[in-house]
Amino acid sequence: MPTAGGRLRPSPPTPAVPRALPPPMTATQHRQYTIQGVTLEGRTFRPSDWAERLAGAMSSFRPGGGAGGIGAFIGYSPYCVPQVIDGVKCVIVSEALRGIEPMAWDFVMNFARDNHLKVAEITAPN
Repeated sequence: MPTAGGRLRPSPPTPAVPRALPPPMTATQHRQYTIQGVTLEGRTFRPSDWAERLAGAMSSFRPGGGAGGIGAFIGYSPYCVPQVIDGVKCVIVSEALRGIEPMAWDFVMNFARDNHLKVAEITAPN
């Protein structure tokens, strides 16, 4: 906008629009699945650290994005966590991952399908 002296007056700053964060993960909002370390044929899946590797590959997918830099820490994403259930290595996957990064969701589910791993939806207790 020109002023009386012919100089341009800077326009007022545009307020920054905050980036929407994904909603917090709750059992009622997103379904969860277990990918079990047992094939559909009944064999134990190898290598023995497959669950940690898979969850590690998904570790950057976190609520609010990954924090980088010197203050970053190593840890699993809350959307893809390795766990042992009844003596079987598993990965617990939240469907919230699909909303954050559909390609990551496809990667995890295709990994299970391609390796013939058992996948089951976790049902909430009544």
